Amino acid sequence: MHDINDMLIFAQVVKEKSFTGAATRLNVSKSRISKSVSRLESMLGVRLLQRSTRRLSLTEVGEAYFEHCDRILDELSLAEDTISRLHLEPRGTLKISSSVAFGTLHVAPALPGFMAQYPDLSVDLTISDRFVDLVEEGYDMTLRITAEPGLNLVARKLAPIRRKICASPSYLASRGTPQMPSDLERHNCLDYSYMSTGGHWRLCGPDGDIAVPVSGTLRMNDDEALSQAVLGGVGLALLPTFIVGKELQAGKLVEVLPGYVPVERFLYAVHLPNRHLPLKTRAFIEYLLALFGSEPYWD
Repeated sequence: MHDINDMLIFAQVVKEKSFTGAATRLNVSKSRISKSVSRLESMLGVRLLQRSTRRLSLTEVGEAYFEHCDRILDELSLAEDTISRLHLEPRGTLKISSSVAFGTLHVAPALPGFMAQYPDLSVDLTISDRFVDLVEEGYDMTLRITAEPGLNLVARKLAPIRRKICASPSYLASRGTPQMPSDLERHNCLDYSYMSTGGHWRLCGPDGDIAVPVSGTLRMNDDEALSQAVLGGVGLALLPTFIVGKELQAGKLVEVLPGYVPVERFLYAVHLPNRHLPLKTRAFIEYLLALFGSEPYWD
């Protein structure tokens, strides 16, 4: 196995045309230079340099070996420069995934500003509600909305994900506004099919967590679609504020029972454990944290 230090010293001797010059350039002793070249010749089983009191010259084998050494050292220098640049500025391709709703409404709109900051970085974004495997599928990061991030992964909390009971002004005008959780039993409560507590809404009131029985004429497996039904006055629904924040702010939807905020989940940036987190991944996490702020703009 070639010692890269011996190769470096040999190449420097050739460039300086002397052991003394190489020692000065590399700031080591002349004896260290001599021992290194001798060790290299011994390992290769050939003489690389012709030594005399007046001059130093390459043997035919030494000349061929020097060309290879010089090329290898140039490649090594180029690799080190590349690694250095990657540590100084995000480069390469950032492969991330996000759920359909959050990815469409908040991640995709964030990309133009992020990519303008880092023009040498490409982004490969997968919009899917499928649970991706970071290791098997080669993702740098996934954005997950959950109460508990997965084990054996690193999860950075980015923002709270809140749900609010919402209704249109027209629905409340015709059916009245619930004043207590028990009032929900008399309303058309539209349900999200993927909630694990089907037939009940988990709320958090003055006395802690409660499960309120609900029923209605419509169930959907997509929160965005469900919000359209609520905007149309069909009934009440428990909707994520990252989907209906604008409608609540504009008065197109009204929050019902504001004192009974559902138990919060969070948006996490999830990645594999890595002592040296790639700069591209760290940069995107920091960008999202700054964009969302301590209180997300959709709230």
